[in-house]
Amino acid sequence: MPQGTNGSGALVNLEKCTIQIPQGPTIRLNVLPDISDSKQASYSDESVIGRAFPLKTFSHGDNRSISMTVHLIVCTSQDLDKNLGYLRALESLVYPGQGTSSTPYVPPPIAKIQCGRLLADGPICVVLKSYSVKFPTEVAWDADSYLPYKFDIDLSWEVVYDSSNLPGQERIIQTGG
Repeated sequence: MPQGTNGSGALVNLEKCTIQIPQGPTIRLNVLPDISDSKQASYSDESVIGRAFPLKTFSHGDNRSISMTVHLIVCTSQDLDKNLGYLRALESLVYPGQGTSSTPYVPPPIAKIQCGRLLADGPICVVLKSYSVKFPTEVAWDADSYLPYKFDIDLSWEVVYDSSNLPGQERIIQTGG
């Protein structure tokens, strides 16, 4: 039977609800995030002589966008530093890596997200398009860092694929990604 707390009522990490950050921590969530997943397809009308209606042909697909609200809660004193580290690691994903004089362009950092089997059977590769965090004042907060004991981070991801491994309808039906 699934549980979100241990025998003493403390929150436990959800085993397969993670955000893997390159060159950073793997964020292990202990509260299910709010998730929305969307994608659009564009179809062109092709007129055919002798038909009452045009044929629909696939033109192109837009990006698969995943919005997520991550809930971070402090239950122990170690959670203060952990949550602050998680916040900074997530914020870092909207910045490019450090380039060099010979290669000033650095691709965006590619994270991997997973929340059970909701999005796919395994982790999916994503880039972070935006984040938004609001620090509420109606909850207790730490006197040294001013970090609230509970805050939410809104994340907007776009799924990325290796060009040699693009998904088709069959793969989405089977594995979700």
